[in-house]
Amino acid sequence: MESTDIAADHGTLAPLTIDALLDNVQAAPPRLGRTRLIGVDGPAGSGKTSLAAKIQARAEARGLRTGIIHMDDLYDGWTGAVRGFGLLRDHVLQRIADGREGRYRRYDWHLGAYAELHVVPVTVELLVVEGVTSCDRDADRWQSLRLWVETSNEVRLDRGIARDGEALRDHWLEWMRWERDHFAEQETRSRAHVIVDGDPALPHDPALEIIPKSVALPPHDSAAS
Repeated sequence: MESTDIAADHGTLAPLTIDALLDNVQAAPPRLGRTRLIGVDGPAGSGKTSLAAKIQARAEARGLRTGIIHMDDLYDGWTGAVRGFGLLRDHVLQRIADGREGRYRRYDWHLGAYAELHVVPVTVELLVVEGVTSCDRDADRWQSLRLWVETSNEVRLDRGIARDGEALRDHWLEWMRWERDHFAEQETRSRAHVIVDGDPALPHDPALEIIPKSVALPPHDSAAS
């Protein structure tokens, strides 16, 4: 399969099917043990969780054993994103790469403590990880596809306040400042294979399609799939 390469942003592009993304992922051998890994990163409130759920649904429609991890379940609070990625890397991704089941405890934001244990079996064929830090550099070697979702700061903040309440506005504003610096240090956006419009105006089927701003899918030899 040849690379679809649009190196720079050229505004909104034509709709791209989620199945096309999965075709690309499945065209190459897995990089995380026997598992193919997709990371969905981007600023808070941009639409990562919704996109990850749609990818999971399309993958399961193909008969793929699919798992999903939300980075919000690994952070230990508003200042815990870096620790959360460390837990993902060391206790989930590295373990699966070594042929062992991944393990993590879900952080309970109401109790302020880690709660029940979750296990990610090595038999998972596709693992989708979504959330800020999911595409940090230390995960590159295992990822088959990196997606970046973005929209305006105003839309993101409105979504966050609608979900979490006005009382958490200051937390949201501080998080937005932190993630901006973190993404710049990690060069997360520029390392993404696809940049996705998280608030698109172009007509499309949201269950089956995304609206990309930039596409540079990894090139694969289809004979190897």
